[in-house]
Amino acid sequence: MIGQRPTHEGRVLLLALLTPLPAVAVAMALLWTGEHASRVQWTLTVLAVGTWLGGAFALKDRVVRALQNIANLLGALREGDFSLRGRQAEPRDALGETLVEVNSLAETLAHQRTDALEASALLGKVMAEIDVAVFAFDGQRVLRLVNRAGERLLGTPGARLVGSSAAALAMEGLLDGQAPRTVEAAFAGGQGSWELRRGAFRLGGLPHELLVLTDVQRALREEERQAWQRLVRVLGHEINNSLAPIRSIAGGIQQTLQRPDGERPTDWKEDMARGLAVIERRSEALGRFMTSYARLAKLPPPRLAPVEVGGWLRRVVELEKRCPVVLREGPPLVVSGDGDQLDQMLINLVQNAVDASLETGGQVEVSWRRLARHVEIVIADEGPGVANTHNLFVPFFTTKPGGSGIGLVLSRQIAEAHRGTLTLQSRPDRPGAEARLRLPL
Repeated sequence: MIGQRPTHEGRVLLLALLTPLPAVAVAMALLWTGEHASRVQWTLTVLAVGTWLGGAFALKDRVVRALQNIANLLGALREGDFSLRGRQAEPRDALGETLVEVNSLAETLAHQRTDALEASALLGKVMAEIDVAVFAFDGQRVLRLVNRAGERLLGTPGARLVGSSAAALAMEGLLDGQAPRTVEAAFAGGQGSWELRRGAFRLGGLPHELLVLTDVQRALREEERQAWQRLVRVLGHEINNSLAPIRSIAGGIQQTLQRPDGERPTDWKEDMARGLAVIERRSEALGRFMTSYARLAKLPPPRLAPVEVGGWLRRVVELEKRCPVVLREGPPLVVSGDGDQLDQMLINLVQNAVDASLETGGQVEVSWRRLARHVEIVIADEGPGVANTHNLFVPFFTTKPGGSGIGLVLSRQIAEAHRGTLTLQSRPDRPGAEARLRLPL
């Protein structure tokens, strides 16, 4: 076609023909202008022209064949066939280096496809097994993906759900509004409270939206069941510890009173007085236990107000007179908290540190510093350290004689109510323990 750009093969052939053309023309001129026999002239002419044309077409065929092989390899890669490899892939010339790179590309793509298939299979397995309903909608809010939990929630097989619109599934309202949030909804597979989360992703270059629904009531019921088990275990242990001696002593007193006056021991009145005293002490201990538990369970929400950290720590440290308490000054900082609850928490921590230091004759050090958006308060003692960190925050667990076992638990509740954290561990550089309290500024 006139004006059409020549192909690469045509340009290679043209270059192969034009390059030796001057030499061929000179040779023909010398051959035909010289005094040679006609038979020799025609023979040499045919040989020269044939060699010229054959070499040009052979060169064109070699170049084109190599490019076609590379094109076939790349086409196979595009179609997902990574098993083909180029021959003569040796880094000795340009073509060999090209084939080496194509083969390396094929191996890399093969590994990537294997990894992608394995990751996709793992993701599909996880999606199928998790007990959370997952839905994926496209830009037109048409369902494109649902896992088994979602099928059970909607009470319909996934094959029938995919392709349905959010409006047809009565889920359009879940794709609007704030997220995450808790919603009340009823589905074919269940009703109640659901934690709703959403996220955006792209598939095939098109925007999609991921919707995740978690049954909040199930998790709450499980937590409630575990809480009741812990409550019954703790209450049963403490009540039995108090009722066992009361029952035993009361039975002994009853047996003594049922005997005739002449058969009673001479000191039976003293025995009864001692037994009644034990019953009184155990009853008082049981009453203190129930009061402590009520105090732990009925912690009111904090009334937030500005609290200057330095003044708060100085006020609490000055209350302790049993052993030296050193206050290391820090930067001027202010937190938002309930002053009474913060005092109660810090008093508990300082008293625990003082009790530990009294065992070894050491001292207590209180310091504070700023960490980004938090203030960290450290109460360090020189006591024996922490032997068992697993039960520190278990209600009513204590290693101190006469201890209630609620001081650390109450302190951690106060810290968490103020969006902070409380940890207790042995000091890494010396004997003793340190409590680290972090509160947001």
